[in-house]
Amino acid sequence: MPIKIIRDFLRLEASSGILLFFMAILALICNNSILKDDYQIFLHIPLEIHLGTHLFKQPVHFWINEGLMSIFFLLVGLELKRAFFEGELSGASKVMLPGLVALTGMLIPAIIYFSFNANHPETIKGWSIPVATDIAFALGVLSLFGEKTPIALKVFLMALAVFDDVGAIIIIAIFYSHDLSLLYLTLSIGIVALLWILNHVFQIRRLFPYLFLGLMLWITIFNAGIHPTVGGVLLSMMIPLKKRTPTKKYSPLYYLEKTLHPWVAYFILPLFAFANAGLSFAGLSMDSLFHPVTLGIIVGLFIGKQLGVFTFAYGLIRLGFAKLPHRTTWAEMYGVSLLCGIGFTMSLFLGTLAFQGDSTFLTEVRLGVLTGSVISGLVGGIVLHVAFLKKRKGGIPH
Repeated sequence: MPIKIIRDFLRLEASSGILLFFMAILALICNNSILKDDYQIFLHIPLEIHLGTHLFKQPVHFWINEGLMSIFFLLVGLELKRAFFEGELSGASKVMLPGLVALTGMLIPAIIYFSFNANHPETIKGWSIPVATDIAFALGVLSLFGEKTPIALKVFLMALAVFDDVGAIIIIAIFYSHDLSLLYLTLSIGIVALLWILNHVFQIRRLFPYLFLGLMLWITIFNAGIHPTVGGVLLSMMIPLKKRTPTKKYSPLYYLEKTLHPWVAYFILPLFAFANAGLSFAGLSMDSLFHPVTLGIIVGLFIGKQLGVFTFAYGLIRLGFAKLPHRTTWAEMYGVSLLCGIGFTMSLFLGTLAFQGDSTFLTEVRLGVLTGSVISGLVGGIVLHVAFLKKRKGGIPH
């Protein structure tokens, strides 16, 4: 991938992280002030959308979490496909370090959450909450250091977060599907097959047929009992990567990615943060902070993420299986490992899925995610500040 594309991506994600932070604060203010009732009314406004013969009547909160987040996962899939075939993840050597440490960075937080909730069968289903990294927030913190940050370190964090998103997609597809309908599942498979034929047999390079079938896929997957965000990922895998003609500036995939990215960064994710980060302080106590769900998430994000990412990366690099990112020190690598504990958007999303239909523990979920993410961001920022300061004093080039 050209270096300019990487820089543009990183700048967009970083600024989006700042907006996410302000929207989360706004949600907290709204849900803990005289605006509380208005905030809740907004989230539960019923919206009707007619798609052919189907009528979807759901509250605003549903359309944000199930509809708009499907577009987010469509973008994730597009970025992943491009990165694997012609970008920063093309080649086994580029994939190994972020891919393997992302795996251990998900596994250890899940084990930690499980250990806190092993004796609580009603909360054990939240094991997936601390496994993900919020790329926008993490890059937002990293961007505060400007040109002090090596570009290779930013790319490593970006690649790791993408693999985290892949893990989240797999978790959603496997563990958060319910009451599967064989009829709609068959229809979904048929639509995916048709998308493949459009791309590889007829070599259609216009986006409209893919987007139309993608909408149909969203409907069938939703009715099949699978979380509809999976449809966004499946659609992304079928979007053509090749240009229609050599004279075309962009391929359909890159054009769609380029078009969606600002909408996701500046509208969809901030709106999701506003709709899901509204932790109510009413009734909170020390018991809430030391609840198994809260502790499992906090310790999973802050301790589990850095253990899973840094220790495994250290082992791979010391054993010669991978290399430290170019012009990066171990202290900087540790700081980025801490930033991986900023779960925020994805952790809140997984939390809403884990306890869907049972809002009993959503307060603990929000408290744990916000606390664990803030601690990870603050400590990671401090470690990086000290690391960059030592590098500058030591005269080490950036």
